[in-house]
Amino acid sequence: MDKTQKMKQEKQYETYVKQKTPVHNVWVNMGKAFVTGGIICTAGQLIYNYCKLRDFSKDACSGWTSLLLILLSIILTGMNVYPKIAKWGGAGALVPITGFANSVAAPAIEYKKEGQVFGIGCKIFTIAGPVILYGIFTTWVLGFLYWLWGIM
Repeated sequence: MDKTQKMKQEKQYETYVKQKTPVHNVWVNMGKAFVTGGIICTAGQLIYNYCKLRDFSKDACSGWTSLLLILLSIILTGMNVYPKIAKWGGAGALVPITGFANSVAAPAIEYKKEGQVFGIGCKIFTIAGPVILYGIFTTWVLGFLYWLWGIM
């Protein structure tokens, strides 16, 4: 193959890649994430306010809010609604508590056909596991650096 043929093939390949590569509008994606995260956080605030209205303590309000957001996230994951919300809202659906509940529930639902031990037991933390690992590791490193800063 001579040099001109090779260059022609490279140009064709570049054109093909440009056609197949999805184009993302960052501003639209950020807007969707903002709206999605805002709706989830607003739902949490509504739950919290309702608990306050019922004269629950601050800790009880926080507990019920967390519990109900997790439950809602798992139910929506089981009904295959949360993945659609996450696809549309992107990072906005990763609001920590609901996104984490989804990341634990989704593999459990997906692998339940493989059984309790080898399906759910082995696969439940495939998505959440790295988050837990790196979250704990980062916390440890930052805590250590903070401790060193205090010594100096």
